[in-house]
Amino acid sequence: MNPPRLVLASTSPYRRELLARLGLPFEAIAPGVEEDAAPGEPPARLAARLAASKAAAVAAAQPDGCWVLGSDQVADLDGQPLGKPGRREAAIAQLHAMSGRRVRFHTAIALQASDGTLLESLDTTTVVLRTLREPEIERYVDAERPFDCAGSFKVEGLGISLFEAVDNRDPTALVGLPLIATAAL
Repeated sequence: MNPPRLVLASTSPYRRELLARLGLPFEAIAPGVEEDAAPGEPPARLAARLAASKAAAVAAAQPDGCWVLGSDQVADLDGQPLGKPGRREAAIAQLHAMSGRRVRFHTAIALQASDGTLLESLDTTTVVLRTLREPEIERYVDAERPFDCAGSFKVEGLGISLFEAVDNRDPTALVGLPLIATAAL
């Protein structure tokens, strides 16, 4: 008997690279889901809703015998979501806002079967950033260009140098896909 087909509902190269670590064959399909927060939506709820929406959107177009994995990460500064900066100025502004502060990163996954079964998990990582000076923020942003990363850093790269501490259950969650929870589901 063949294992069910696995589809990653994401175009993220970070999530594809992480999922590949599990050694399972999979394909990646763009979910086509808008990632805007609803008014007043808490960051953890936003991450969970988007992960489930991505899985559902891709699963709706898949044949039976398929599992679809959706994931989303939302940075949370004082209860407010921080999105992907998209450009240099926004990345610098985000890092200024987070300098010397605690930031929570909610990384949600949703695994949906073709029969509608839905399994979900949410990982929260707390990051404490050092107090950062303008020149080091600019040097970091110019060197790593983290414009497609929530929080404007890449923990798997030079971004680790911006931190005082990282508190989490799963180190892969901060990169974008909690593999411990993914493997368990």
